[in-house]
Amino acid sequence: MFGSVASLLWLTLGAFAIGTEGFMIAGLLPALAHDLDVGLPAAGHLVTAFSLAYAIGAPVMAVLTAGVERKRLLAIAMAGFAVANVLAAVTTDYAGLMGARLLLALSAATFMPAASGYAAGLAGPERQGRSLSMVIGGLTLAIVAGVPLGVLLGDALGWRATFFGVGGMAALSLVGILFWLPPRPPGGTASLGERLALASRADVLAVLATTVLTVAGTFSVYTYLGVFIHVVTGVGPRGLTVVLLLFGVASALGARVGGSAADKWGARRVAICGCALVLLAYLALAFGASLARGAMAVLIPAILLWGLASWGVATAQQARLVALAQDLAPISLSLNSSAIYIGSAIGAAVGALVVSHGAVRMLGYAAAFFSLAALLTVLGSARRSHATSARASVGRRRQRSPAKSLVLRDVL
Repeated sequence: MFGSVASLLWLTLGAFAIGTEGFMIAGLLPALAHDLDVGLPAAGHLVTAFSLAYAIGAPVMAVLTAGVERKRLLAIAMAGFAVANVLAAVTTDYAGLMGARLLLALSAATFMPAASGYAAGLAGPERQGRSLSMVIGGLTLAIVAGVPLGVLLGDALGWRATFFGVGGMAALSLVGILFWLPPRPPGGTASLGERLALASRADVLAVLATTVLTVAGTFSVYTYLGVFIHVVTGVGPRGLTVVLLLFGVASALGARVGGSAADKWGARRVAICGCALVLLAYLALAFGASLARGAMAVLIPAILLWGLASWGVATAQQARLVALAQDLAPISLSLNSSAIYIGSAIGAAVGALVVSHGAVRMLGYAAAFFSLAALLTVLGSARRSHATSARASVGRRRQRSPAKSLVLRDVL
C-alpha cells in the first residue's frame, strides 16, 4: 500500500506543475505584454484561449484516448506539457506563446482526468478518497505555493524562467511516471452523447450554470489581479506575491471548510451562503479601488474572503452534482470541470474588455455582476427543487389516502 501511495506522488507533482502554470500567468501579464509588445487585454486572451481549449478538449480527449493504457497516456500527456512549457519559454512572439498555451491546455486536459481515474483505480474502493485527494492536493498546493513562487521567479529572472521551471517539474513528473508507476489497463469512459444527455437535464444544467457564473466572476478579477493591485495601491510583483499567497491559503481553507459545511448543512445552503459572501467580497474590492488612500486595508480582507468563499462554493458545487446523480457522478463532475474552464474563459474575456476601456478599478463590479447572477441561479434552483419535493410529497399523500387526495386536488 505504501508503494501505491508513493507512486501517486508523481501524479501529485504533475498536478502541481499544471496548477502552477495555469494560475501563475495572472502575475506575469504585465511583463508578458511588455516583452511581446501587445496590450494587456491581448495578454489576457492567453487565459481565455487556454480555458476554452481545456473545456472543449477534456471531454473530447477522454473519449479519443479511452482505449489507451493509463500509464502510457499519463506519460504522453505529461511529456506534451513539458514540451509546451519549453516552447512557451523560448517563443519570440505572441502567436508562438498562444500556440504553446493551447498545447498546454490539451495536455493538461488529458492528464488531470486520467490521473484522477488512475489514482482511484490504484487505491481500491476503501482508499479512493485519500488517493484522489493526493492528486487534487497538487492543484491546491500550486495555488498556495506554486503561484507566488512563480511570480517571484518571474520578477527575479524574467517570465520565461517560470515556464522553464514548470517544464522542469513536468519533466521530473514524467520520469517518475515512466519508472515508478505500474501499468494499468484503460477504464470505461462515457461517450459524448452520454455527457450531453446528462448536461441537458434541467437540475444538472442549473448547477453547471452556477459554476460557470461563479468562476467567471473569479477570473474576471484574478486574470488581472496583478494589474489591479498595482493600479490601486502601487504595489509591485513582490507585494503581489504576498497577496497571491494569502489568496492561496484562503482558497485551500475554503475548499476544506466548504466540504465540511456541505456535509453538515447541505451543499445548496453552502452554495447560497458562499455566493453571497463572494458578492460581498467583490463589492469590497470595488469600494477599495475607489479609495484615494488606505485601499490595502480594504483589499486584503476582501481578497481573503473572496478566496475562502469562492473555493467553498466550488466544493459545494461538486457535492450538489453528486447528490443529483450519484450513479453518474464521474460524468457530472467532468461536466463541472468543463464548466469551470468555460467560466474562466468568459471571465478572462470580460476582464480584458474592462481593462481595454481603461477601467481596471471597475473589475470588482464586473465580478460582482457574475456573482449576483450565480446567487440568483442557486436561489432559483432551490425554489424549483422545493417545488418538486412538495409535488412529490403531495403525490405520496394522495396515494395513501384517496379521500384526502380529492380535497388536495380541489384546493390545488
